[in-house]
Amino acid sequence: MAPTLFTKIINGEIPGTFVYRDEYCVAFMTISPITTGHALVVPIKEIDQWTDLPPQLNAHLFNVAKIVGRASMRAFSCERIALVVAGYEIPHCHLHVIPSNSMADLEFANARTNVDRKELEQSAARIIVELKRDGVIGDL
Repeated sequence: MAPTLFTKIINGEIPGTFVYRDEYCVAFMTISPITTGHALVVPIKEIDQWTDLPPQLNAHLFNVAKIVGRASMRAFSCERIALVVAGYEIPHCHLHVIPSNSMADLEFANARTNVDRKELEQSAARIIVELKRDGVIGDL
């Protein structure tokens, strides 16, 4: 089977705007955000369904989503951080970490396309500032 789009991003074959990386997973900005600051937490190993994640990897992904979510909450001054696991478009498990102020912010039909890379980099920089404040250091 061919590598997924996410594997190509993780391996640097396709550009990605990363905010976190460790030996098990990465977090990067989605190219189709539904809100400013919408990031994805993705295991390095290709696993399609989140229900197939080994327990330790599952716990790690959700912990990283929490860490990125806390940083995002401060970075974007939002009321909540939504966490969504859908998995329909790319057969590689991923957690959506979405800054939100209402349920209306969670409409995937409203995802923006053709977002300027500079905008993604600015969002990532805001999250990274907060991750550094929290003492989170990743190999970016």
